[in-house]
Amino acid sequence: ITAMLAAAARIGAPLGHDFAAINLSDNLKPWDLIETRLRAAGEAGFAMAFYNPRSRSRPHQFARALEILREACGEETLISFARAVSTPEEDIRTVTLAEATPEMADMRTMVIVGNRDTRRVGPYVYTPRSAL
Repeated sequence: ITAMLAAAARIGAPLGHDFAAINLSDNLKPWDLIETRLRAAGEAGFAMAFYNPRSRSRPHQFARALEILREACGEETLISFARAVSTPEEDIRTVTLAEATPEMADMRTMVIVGNRDTRRVGPYVYTPRSAL
């Protein structure tokens, strides 16, 4: 949770409204359950934070996650990749779901997806507490 909150703080306030934190690893639960959770959270309008997004042993699953998110949230929804936050290797980038690629994430990356109301405010990302 600390890494998720640190990433969100660096990005701005992307988790300023209701959000879901989802582990994308299928080591302890089946992948189809993860897909169900992604779809449900996206369709319900939650901002989302993902940890364990993409490992060497399962690189294809994050590509599938992006497909589900595009369907559930829309391609213009913002997604932020916060890699190695608070280290010299820190790299933060925000793109739309249409622009996102699986290679933008690894196991040192926190991935944060906004909802349909999430906006850029200067260099930051902001999800308002009320619908725009």
